[in-house]
Amino acid sequence: MSFVQSVETCLKKYADFSGRASRSEYWWFFLFNFLMNTVGSIADRILLGTEPDSTGIITTLVTLGLLLPSLAVGARRLHDINKSGWWQLLWLGFFLLLIPVIYLIYLHTRPSSNSNVCNHCGATSQPDEEAVFCGSCGKKPI
Repeated sequence: MSFVQSVETCLKKYADFSGRASRSEYWWFFLFNFLMNTVGSIADRILLGTEPDSTGIITTLVTLGLLLPSLAVGARRLHDINKSGWWQLLWLGFFLLLIPVIYLIYLHTRPSSNSNVCNHCGATSQPDEEAVFCGSCGKKPI
C-alpha cells in the first residue's frame, strides 16, 4: 500500500474500528500524522507567532482532527495481529503510573518534618542550633 492510498484509506475509515490494517497502512498513516503535526507547528510559529515551547491552535486542531483516525487504524492494526484494540490503552497506563512515581520522588526529596531529632538516639536539639553532631550520642548528622 502506498503513502497516498494509506492516508485515503485511513481518512475514509475515520471511525471504523473493525477490520484489519496492514503494517504499511499503519506506518504510512503514522508518518502522515507526524508530518501534519510538524506542518501545523511550523504554521503556528509563522502565522500566529507561537513560542517554540508551546502548542498553538493549528497544531491542536490537527492533533484533534487526526486523533480518531489514528486510534481507529491502531485498533485495526492490532486486529491484524489477533489482539484487541483495547491494547492501545497500555500507553495510558504508563502515564497514569508516571504521575504517582513523580509524586513519590517529590515526597522522598522533601526534608523531614521533625529535622531537629537525632536519627540515632532520638534526642531533640534546639531548633535554632546549627549543630553538626548530636549533643547526646555524638553521632553525625542530626
